[in-house]
Amino acid sequence: MRGYWHFPAFGVTASFLAVIFTSKWFVIIFAFWLLYLYMKQRLGTVVAIVTLTFSILAYNYIPELEKTSDEKTIALSESAGQITSPITETPSRIAFEFTLETSDEAYLIVHFKEDHTIEHHLKYGAECVIAGRPELPDPARNPGQFDYQNYLLTQGITYQIVIDSLEEINCTGSSPMTNVYKLRHDLLAYVQANISPETSAWLNALVLGDDGQIDVGITELFQRWNLTHLMAISGLHVGLVVGFLYFLLVKLNLMTKEKAQWVVIFFLPLYALLAGGEPSVMRASMMVLLFIIAGKMNWKFSVTDVISIVFLLLIFMNPYIIYHVGFQLSFCVTLGLLLSKNWLAATSVSFFTVLNISFVSQMMILPLQVEYFYTFQPLSILVNLIIVPYFSLFVIPCMFLLLLLTPVSSLVTSFIDKYFLFVHDVVLSCLQFIDQMFYFPWVIGSFPLAGAAAYYGLFLVMMKKLEIHEVGQAFKYGCFLTALIMLAVLRPYLSPEGNVTVLDIGQGDAIVIELPYRKGVMLVDAGAEINFEEDNPSEDVYTDIIKPYLYSRGISRVDAVFISHDDTDHMGSLMYMSEDIPISNVFVSHYYTFAQPAAQRLADNGTAVVRTEPGETIQIGEQLIHVLSPAKDYRDSNENSLVLYAEIGGKDWLFTGDIGTETEKTVLNDFPGLTADVLKVAHHGSNTSTDPKFLDQIRPEYGLISAGQNNPYGHPHSGVIESLEQTGTVILRTDESGAVQYTFKGGEGTFTTYLP
Repeated sequence: MRGYWHFPAFGVTASFLAVIFTSKWFVIIFAFWLLYLYMKQRLGTVVAIVTLTFSILAYNYIPELEKTSDEKTIALSESAGQITSPITETPSRIAFEFTLETSDEAYLIVHFKEDHTIEHHLKYGAECVIAGRPELPDPARNPGQFDYQNYLLTQGITYQIVIDSLEEINCTGSSPMTNVYKLRHDLLAYVQANISPETSAWLNALVLGDDGQIDVGITELFQRWNLTHLMAISGLHVGLVVGFLYFLLVKLNLMTKEKAQWVVIFFLPLYALLAGGEPSVMRASMMVLLFIIAGKMNWKFSVTDVISIVFLLLIFMNPYIIYHVGFQLSFCVTLGLLLSKNWLAATSVSFFTVLNISFVSQMMILPLQVEYFYTFQPLSILVNLIIVPYFSLFVIPCMFLLLLLTPVSSLVTSFIDKYFLFVHDVVLSCLQFIDQMFYFPWVIGSFPLAGAAAYYGLFLVMMKKLEIHEVGQAFKYGCFLTALIMLAVLRPYLSPEGNVTVLDIGQGDAIVIELPYRKGVMLVDAGAEINFEEDNPSEDVYTDIIKPYLYSRGISRVDAVFISHDDTDHMGSLMYMSEDIPISNVFVSHYYTFAQPAAQRLADNGTAVVRTEPGETIQIGEQLIHVLSPAKDYRDSNENSLVLYAEIGGKDWLFTGDIGTETEKTVLNDFPGLTADVLKVAHHGSNTSTDPKFLDQIRPEYGLISAGQNNPYGHPHSGVIESLEQTGTVILRTDESGAVQYTFKGGEGTFTTYLP
């Protein structure tokens, strides 16, 4: 098998794809490929059999993520089990994994702290008795939204139990691993106590794998420029640890090289755990260990063999790890660099070597990055060229040096601390300037599986041509690769499908209209929740729901936002959106009052505020939007809501904001022949709206109700539901079904709901 271990790794990958896409064709096609190589005598019998065996075993071993909609009706009553994960603690909560003794079923135990100074005595490996009712974690309710339920499934957890008091947990004993996790906790606390807060945040992130203290704005900045890999402990960190140990033990004549290797073999697993045990540090540590052990055993493994064996070992130890985004990105980049090692080695100039490494790394993860984060920033390759060497040669060594010197000399530590902060602040300021001036991401939306396969095929051929110095051929395949990426970017502009999506933002409205061939993108309202601590709109709805949806659809600009009225649940996300996404026009009624700061911010962001009046027709692309109300100032925010009428996808739509029965009567009087196939039910189904007489004339085929789950207002009202049912209206509710979407092509379309 020497030199061929990458084949079993590819076989396991094929099985993983077969599991997540529920299609055995991935394994079947891979088996035929193996047979082809065997028939061409490019694979031996042993390699083919071992590879096929690994693939079949992996197909049955890798767990399928199966969601359930069933809450457990029976509470756990004094159930015994064991704490099987480190205790994670934030200022607001304590959480850990708990595995039942009888069934090996894992639960996430969560306690929300009322007192942030509360102390606990929970330990990894402790035997506990817990009582509580298992409940399903919150699933995503909108396309593009982070799915917490699915995230826990990737860790083998289906249910969580929320504990009101830690006194409900009775535990005894612990595991020897508790001492390791306690040591990590003490190290984190020691660093925070002895180094400035800004520096300790970076030290704990880059040496001990805890990035919770780094400013959220900096984390988001690194995410935008594809620099988050710098915050993950990986090969460079492990290399520094090994290099320091060798210097300390061998160069200072404390030990022979052979004994120093044994120290490394025993110390690296400990460091991997102290650094948080993330896949990137586990991969790097295991690769070093395998190389050392192979050398001692006189085994001849190539680097590709080693990474393939580590890949297989990690999955064998924890099959859920293959779902981990960090695991996928880490191995993808490492594999790309290994396959390109000859091309990288051919460059003698350090500057171009770093540029080439950055190029290969970014290109290898592009499809995964787009699939998970929806965007690609082409300039990130150049930014990585500057920032990666800075972190590799200055920041990371400086952090290790600080950790080592802190117990020795406070004076030297203070000097290095201040020097680091001075340099680091300058670099971060430059990065923020670049972000403000040159951040123009490609919002792609998603990368189809067939496109990803074609992408990697073209990229590997291009790199092979570069390696053998066929520059002309490499350029040709590079052009094909660029065309494929551009096709992914332009895909919405080539699609004849359009969508109307009523997002589930809780108790509020946000409706996205996408015209075919991307001839226009509009929103009817952009609501938010109230941040009661600060008494202003929270940005959570925008950052967690609206923006992810827009990005998942490849939407990077909006042509028009129609704001019905000035209640937060209808306009609260507008300011956040205008700061982040170009908006051409915001349409409001003549009776809408903008606070001066808000109007100025819109103007500063290049957004025109357009006031409309009844009878006016607004054209966005080829779409006509007719304004029906308000015809007068009702001196009530809800009654002054914009009422809009449009023919979309072969159906007549009526958007009613929060109007009440008085305005409904006025609209019927002003437009006596008005009917609609689709009615956005006013005021979230409140009984102040949707009068039976209004419904008798409108005669909607579908009624869309946006309301929050278990909202305190009792929306939608039972009387409104009854009136809609009496008119034969099909009712679609966000509180029951999540986002509601109408997908159309030409004059035909269908409604679907995000939740089953």
